[in-house]
Amino acid sequence: MADESTTPNDTTAKTGEKEMSFLDHLEELRWRIIKAALGVVVGGAICWYFIDWIMEVALLGPVVRLNASLTPPQQPIHLQNLKPFGQLFLYMQVAIIGGIILSVPNILYQLWAFVAPGLMPKERRYIKWIVFFSSFCFLSGIAFSYFVMLPAALTFFAGFGTPQIANNIAIGEYMSFIISVMLAAGVVFELPMVSWFLSQLGILTPAFMRHYRRHAIVVIFVLAAVLTPGTDPVSQVLLAIPLVLLYEISIGISALAWKGKRKKEQENP
Repeated sequence: MADESTTPNDTTAKTGEKEMSFLDHLEELRWRIIKAALGVVVGGAICWYFIDWIMEVALLGPVVRLNASLTPPQQPIHLQNLKPFGQLFLYMQVAIIGGIILSVPNILYQLWAFVAPGLMPKERRYIKWIVFFSSFCFLSGIAFSYFVMLPAALTFFAGFGTPQIANNIAIGEYMSFIISVMLAAGVVFELPMVSWFLSQLGILTPAFMRHYRRHAIVVIFVLAAVLTPGTDPVSQVLLAIPLVLLYEISIGISALAWKGKRKKEQENP
């Protein structure tokens, strides 16, 4: 009587896919990294083409708008370059970071495409949606930080302290502040996708998240303090509040993920 048990090699043969060796995985990883890097280069080139608009309108615009709306005793913020070739290196830094942000969908796709051979065929169909929602969450975090966190933080800077001290800020410090806040917000807005992924793996459960909600809120405020540069309490609070809301949303997403897992288990016992 023929053995009806199915080995991993049999499964690979049935699906028509060739089992990859360790060296094949390394080669696949190398090409995925190259494609992700090429995306960053293309994104950086696009940012360099529009670098004047990015610098003068997008990044320096918040300070210009703030200074135009200030009233005494608020002090205007003056930006200054303190290093030789400082502006050149700053422009290059902004172009590179902008290229990374623009290529986030491509980076996420290359990551998931590398993981795809280890997924079931049904799971691979969701890669495009995972990439879409992951990119959406990241870009939403950047937009939130730019339109909500940065104006509030800069207003706090301008109004705090004594008028006897002028707010002359090095342009490098200003750009580091803006970029770090936007990237931090982009990363933490990935919490719902992380919750969904860990729930799919069976690591995270909604009951666990509800049980440790109070502990999570404390961790969120500590995390917000770490991710926001300096000691600005406004940025910390403005980052912590949406994080708490995202945590509550993540509980619902985890519950939906487990509901889907149980349904699949019932259909395929």
